Amino acid sequence: MMLPARTVYLPLSWDDPATQLAIRKYMQSVRPDAPWCPSNIEFIRRINGLNSIDEVRKIVFNANYLVLGLGDVYLGAPVATPLDPRHRLVTTKYNPARTWTAENSVGIGGAYLCVYGMEGPGGYQFVGRTVQMWNTYRSTQEFQPDAPWLLRFFDQIRFFPVSAQELLEIRDAFPHGKYNLRIEHHDFSMRKYQEYLRRIGDEATEFKARQEAAFVAERERWAAAGQAEFLEPPDQGPAVSEVDVPEGCEAVRSPMSASVWQIAVEPGQRVGAGERIVILEAMKMEFVVVAPADGVVELVHCARGGMVTAGQTLATLRVQA
Repeated sequence: MMLPARTVYLPLSWDDPATQLAIRKYMQSVRPDAPWCPSNIEFIRRINGLNSIDEVRKIVFNANYLVLGLGDVYLGAPVATPLDPRHRLVTTKYNPARTWTAENSVGIGGAYLCVYGMEGPGGYQFVGRTVQMWNTYRSTQEFQPDAPWLLRFFDQIRFFPVSAQELLEIRDAFPHGKYNLRIEHHDFSMRKYQEYLRRIGDEATEFKARQEAAFVAERERWAAAGQAEFLEPPDQGPAVSEVDVPEGCEAVRSPMSASVWQIAVEPGQRVGAGERIVILEAMKMEFVVVAPADGVVELVHCARGGMVTAGQTLATLRVQA
């Protein structure tokens, strides 16, 4: 069997700042003691029995990832696995999932690599970030009017390193057709691939055995540290009116039970109606709580990273006419 195929070369910002931000947000508001934090790449190294983070990096950049599925996480997101079994890194997914993932983050979950098609929640372990997988508004060399997704079934992905700043510049130009990817067309021979697998069979078996032993050892460390299972925090029950609202002030209340991701104001700060007061995280999404009127922040009654309940007072605002 011969399959028409392409090799698509994608820029990858290794351990990109956007993925680091997602990890920090996860640690603050979801699970600070997760075994894969604060570095997903270190976790990948450990659970695969590799000697250094540089080994993880070499494998990711040397691998030919074969696209076996599209749209796993919306908008043309590829699910891919390396053709060479010695490059098949495995991981567990986040438990519980992240509430936020930057668009086009690149991660590994189970035995598969995925490029997130859009911003949203997620659970794959990050290695970096790349270019857009989908182009809604423009036709370019890579995106066609009837096919706004970048990749196709049986494409092979090869990553090459770029800096975080270079990636931002590429991402700005790519959807407008001002940056073109290197794409090579070829045929994929199943006969030659089977012959290749036979030639490297012993090395692949050795790699898999070392990997499985490391995976078991990692899970045993979790059990010893009490991290094998994630337990939801106990229900705090209904909110109580613990804050007395001074005369002339208005309470800014939480619309739901959630964790506090950011506090955008401080006491004494003047705000206008509709300006953000607090950003909450719940149900894998962010919710902005805004000022109901013009005024001055009297007090802030919550803390970053803390839990709040529906109806709880987040801040008091001295309203000004």
